Amino acid sequence: MTDTPAADIDTDAELVGRLLSEQHPDLRGELRLVSDGWDNQLYRLGERLAVRVPRREVAAHLIEHEQRMLPGIAARVHVAVPVPVRVGLPSAAFPWPWSVVEWFHGTDGASVDAVSRAGLAEPLARFLDDLSLPAPDAPHNPVRGVPLASRHEAVRLRLRSLAGRMEVAHLEQAWRDALDAPVWDGPPMLLHGDLHPGNLLLAEDGALAAVIDFGDVTSGDPATDLATAWLTFDGGAREEFRRALPGHDAATWRRARGWAVVMASALATSSDDNPRMAALARHALEQLAA
Repeated sequence: MTDTPAADIDTDAELVGRLLSEQHPDLRGELRLVSDGWDNQLYRLGERLAVRVPRREVAAHLIEHEQRMLPGIAARVHVAVPVPVRVGLPSAAFPWPWSVVEWFHGTDGASVDAVSRAGLAEPLARFLDDLSLPAPDAPHNPVRGVPLASRHEAVRLRLRSLAGRMEVAHLEQAWRDALDAPVWDGPPMLLHGDLHPGNLLLAEDGALAAVIDFGDVTSGDPATDLATAWLTFDGGAREEFRRALPGHDAATWRRARGWAVVMASALATSSDDNPRMAALARHALEQLAA
């Protein structure tokens, strides 16, 4: 097993403060690190803003994708999304783009259990319905929205690795069934690309407060985002989520289960040092076995 990918460049509040002083000197406030993910770090800036900084070179391009795509997405969906309010440019102090976004209050969906996430079934389905439109000019993503067959070798290696500590026959069966399903032959549809609970914020009443982290935004097979049915929900809420999206055929849901195998196996084999993501992986693997 492996840990979270190492950062290519380490950042801290002092560096982020310098970037703000150089490019957006009117934005002042206490800076504190609140999230350190695979691709980006998030520093809260005062009470109402946050600074999103890539920690790996590959993620720098994802920041640019968010800057380009999020204004149009915000105009379509009925839930808050982190549209950049300021753009940070590469400089001598930091070689990649970065963004200042609005700070959203809420509870990270990966920090609560599936029972607490059940109320997201209908609003998350509505979000996907709002988002779903042909988007041939969306950013290319080599690992999201693509034909499942292109992910076969990666999944095969992950399942082999997982076999040392758990039963994987049900995952192999789900994966084979997804590969056997008819491929997506419609137009490339706009995708969030990474729709797991850690990218959902819950309000105090359990409602969907925001959908965040659009770094993997792309277009392609809508089954990619539908994988959240297994990543986010348990049986009852998953069926409610599916009923709220009647426009997808059985083949799409078979591929969606395959995409859940893709994402859950990636989390399970790369989160040994991240209890939050490891718990998310366990939940998804259990749901795929159900």
